[in-house]
Amino acid sequence: MDSSPRGNVFALDKGVTSPFKKTMLKMMGKPLAKMLALEHVSKLYDSIPQGADGQEFLQGVMRAFGFRCRVSPEELARIPASGPVIVVANHPYGGMEGILLADMLLSLRPDMKIMANDMLKRIPEFSRHFIFVNPFGGAKALTANIGPMKESLRWLRQGGLLGVFPAGEVAHFTMRERRVAEPVWSPTIARMVRSAGATVVPVHFAGANGMMFHLAGMVHPRLRTALLPREFLNKGRDTIQVRIGSPIPATRLEGMGDQEAADFLRMRTEVLGGAKGSRGKVFASKGGKRQESLAAALDPGLLAAEVGALPGDSLLVETGDFQVFQARAGQIPLALREIGRLRELTFRKVGEGTGKSCDLDEFDAHYHHIFLWNMKSREIAGAYRVGRSDELIREFGLKGLYVSTLFQLKPGFAHHMGPALELGRSFVRPEYQRSYNALLLLWRGIGTVVAREPRYRRLFGPVSITSDYTAASRQLIAGYFQARPELPQLSRLVKPRSPLKVRGWLAGVSKALVGDVETLEELVSDIEAGRMGIPVLLRQYLKMGGKLLAFNVDQDFSDALDGLIVVDLLETGKRQLERYLGKDGLAAFLAYHDSGGFERSA
Repeated sequence: MDSSPRGNVFALDKGVTSPFKKTMLKMMGKPLAKMLALEHVSKLYDSIPQGADGQEFLQGVMRAFGFRCRVSPEELARIPASGPVIVVANHPYGGMEGILLADMLLSLRPDMKIMANDMLKRIPEFSRHFIFVNPFGGAKALTANIGPMKESLRWLRQGGLLGVFPAGEVAHFTMRERRVAEPVWSPTIARMVRSAGATVVPVHFAGANGMMFHLAGMVHPRLRTALLPREFLNKGRDTIQVRIGSPIPATRLEGMGDQEAADFLRMRTEVLGGAKGSRGKVFASKGGKRQESLAAALDPGLLAAEVGALPGDSLLVETGDFQVFQARAGQIPLALREIGRLRELTFRKVGEGTGKSCDLDEFDAHYHHIFLWNMKSREIAGAYRVGRSDELIREFGLKGLYVSTLFQLKPGFAHHMGPALELGRSFVRPEYQRSYNALLLLWRGIGTVVAREPRYRRLFGPVSITSDYTAASRQLIAGYFQARPELPQLSRLVKPRSPLKVRGWLAGVSKALVGDVETLEELVSDIEAGRMGIPVLLRQYLKMGGKLLAFNVDQDFSDALDGLIVVDLLETGKRQLERYLGKDGLAAFLAYHDSGGFERSA
């Protein structure tokens, strides 16, 4: 049935003992083998030089079949160079990913083995680096896998690296999830991690098998399996994107049940595929208008003269070459125009912006502006727009607040909040983003305002998750906070005008498996290769005890995702407050609120 030089490795009757089945396969085997592409697979296998072993054989397979993958050196470096490591990977194709993973891991560590389907025992060259298991479950599989499991644990306890596909079965379309998905990951993977004290590294292979494969599986799972050789051949056309996540220590699974831990590892692997999700458009608007050219920069001399003419009480902070001022629009017509230009310049660099030449609106006229001035270079380095809610609501009603353009605010919102400072349109121009100093100085300016006007115990405003983040990251961040409303009474008074829909498996992940902000940070960092986790400003607000009420997609600002956050300064750590308000300012603020024996954690 198979006349290949290496015998009958891919023969359909290999391992068949029934005389009847052998006779039937002898009659039908050749056309069936051709239909299933086994003849072509056999010829390519024969083209690999005999005697090739280990990585030489793996690379021979990759050349013969045209398999290619792409992975960044920075992510490859995430795999520990020594010690017990389990690399968990998704299983989208049913064969190619095992070869790619084995070659990739062998290039890093010679002490590598892959746990693989025992059907691959047919290929003798795999025996050196593969441990074969029966992935199909049942009593027979349980008994058959005792030996391989002991071998795997022994390998890990000796400090080796083990690659595993915990789904066991290839990903396929399921009606329940209405997507191509893997079966539930085996809880055995969690027991292995704990038993060996192994570090886990998630690896994600992008892509999926073709439509015919998934349609065949809906008829019968064995028909899907029969098409795997043909799918094996089809993958030679593509370069597969491989993502490697951050290492997960065994201790990270403490307190989880085995299945919960397996689900957690699956989630850490699947979210890596979110990096292929669409990012927000560099510019988007309801009317699809093109960006205008940025307004020209103003003469530094004119700006310096205007800033120098501000009254003495406008100066909030001064240190080194920097000053922080607070002013109204009428006091700084030139500086405000430059602030608008710099806003647009800075926001465009992260996929946001109005698309106009200058980012100014009607709210700028009656808000205060806190800006950072570099005396030496005579330029504005960053700014915040600040509104005193009690004054604005008294004059304009709730529509006087900028956040009312993003969220519908019920009348009880103002009463519940009390006097508060609305913060928004914050930016630090790109040249000053290399350090935290510019943002810190702006925050010290805000702290000085609070110290001078201590009735403002709450800060609130929109904080952006820019469209420079992938859709997966934005949904994870929003889903996490929406699943954990910390101020439900206040949240009920706020409704987004254009809500973000958190759909599908990401919604379930956010609710069930992302237990804390640290895990959320790790996930977003993995999805957004080369980027810190959640946005810096959001992280700082959270450190101050910030609570998110709702999320809105700003269609007039390049589809930026805005979270409405509230910070109650009476719930912020004393040491952190002192950093912004100063020692005397903090004392005045606490005295105003009659704190008595007020104490808080650092």
